[in-house]
Amino acid sequence: MKISLTVLVSFFSLFIASYQKIHAAAPPLTKVIMTSGSASERDGVVYVAQDQGFFRKYGLDLSFVQVRNGPVAMSALSSGETQFHWGSVSGANLGAIAEGADLVFVAGFINRLSGMFVTNPKIKSPMELKGKSVGVNSLSGGGWIFSMLMLDYWGLVPERDKIQFRSLGEQAVMAQGILSGTVDGAFLGYTFGKMLESKGFRVLADSEKLPIPYQGSGVISKRSFVTSSPVTVENVLRGLLDSSAFIRNPENKGAVTKSLAKALRFRRVEDAEDGYQSMVNLYEKKIYPTVDGIRNVIRLLGTNNEKIRRLKAEDLADDNAVRKLEKEGRF
Repeated sequence: MKISLTVLVSFFSLFIASYQKIHAAAPPLTKVIMTSGSASERDGVVYVAQDQGFFRKYGLDLSFVQVRNGPVAMSALSSGETQFHWGSVSGANLGAIAEGADLVFVAGFINRLSGMFVTNPKIKSPMELKGKSVGVNSLSGGGWIFSMLMLDYWGLVPERDKIQFRSLGEQAVMAQGILSGTVDGAFLGYTFGKMLESKGFRVLADSEKLPIPYQGSGVISKRSFVTSSPVTVENVLRGLLDSSAFIRNPENKGAVTKSLAKALRFRRVEDAEDGYQSMVNLYEKKIYPTVDGIRNVIRLLGTNNEKIRRLKAEDLADDNAVRKLEKEGRF
């Protein structure tokens, strides 16, 4: 059967018109920026959400930007340059809030300390950290708070016990600092912590086994943005919930490990194996921010900062978006 050129032209004209109509009707993606001051398996749920297109699934074009430290991230968030920050309660965000920044935790994906305190092999107990140096990402960020909470749990006071903090940057640099002897120890995520353990360095403690209340990695935003753009907030959380479910599925191990290795700039995908193993059970299924965890850090930092001491943990969490997602049956 012969088909005339006129029929073919008409067919393709209709096809192109239908295609253009469908795509013209699709709403544009909402552009948002989320920052992070770290790079470890704790950020893995965001890496996977990006690689698997979970944010785009909910109409978002999300850029995930690693910044130098917490104060830079809080400044960008407060000014409206960014809309979200992925991080834990820290000196940077509590300090910003104490000075008037209208920031709140809208979700908590890791509501506990997660990581390992690793030292050189000569240090056999926490008490031997007296007079030693500890590497942190910055002097007010999440890594510093992790270390402060561990020292507090052990009854150590940096000023009294002459424990010196050294700001080194991201996890890879802190791990290298321990390897080279630049610092005596550091609080590291499981990816880098177990890597050092395999080389003979000492793990003083696995923080997940300790009863330390803490608001770990979660989503922070401006209260005014949460009020004006609730759908955007909800869609960010939907994308992250899809990602955490994807991570928990053993069938997705290859894709998850690949995303983590790429984000941490490992040469071999196998080097991200330990990080993957910790990620499987890392993220909360019910992502409410933990007020007790926020309160614990206010207590710790409020000792030397009256403005932080006056903060009320209940005021720093807005769980309206999470409540809506629970009613939808997302968890």
